[in-house]
Amino acid sequence: QLQPVESGGDLVQPGGSLRLSCTASGYDLEKYAIAWFRQAPGREREGIACISSGGHGTDYADPVKGRFTISRDNDRSVIYLHMNSLKPEDTAVYSCAVGDFGGAVYSTCGRGSLEYEFWGQGTQVTVSS
Repeated sequence: QLQPVESGGDLVQPGGSLRLSCTASGYDLEKYAIAWFRQAPGREREGIACISSGGHGTDYADPVKGRFTISRDNDRSVIYLHMNSLKPEDTAVYSCAVGDFGGAVYSTCGRGSLEYEFWGQGTQVTVSS
């Protein structure tokens, strides 16, 4: 079964940058829709970025627009979340989620959790001075 694995979480100062990675051993993630979710203590999980199945359509939640970028490295079958200008309110567990749309190519993606069947365990991002 497809199992996403995240990495790259760390402690970073406000204004700093991090790059999170999502992989799934044995699977070509180019064929799947991918989303990044985050959950802070006491708050609901929120979808913050997604990239479309087979394509490069992206969407971002308002709190991260202009600061975060989701991208694919198809050669290595890795999905990245580049995070810049980090703020203390970005502190959360970040999880990668994968949606199977049968390999179809789409130009859009969704950030709702119901669209994604496979979930990683998450990686902690802490933004603090």
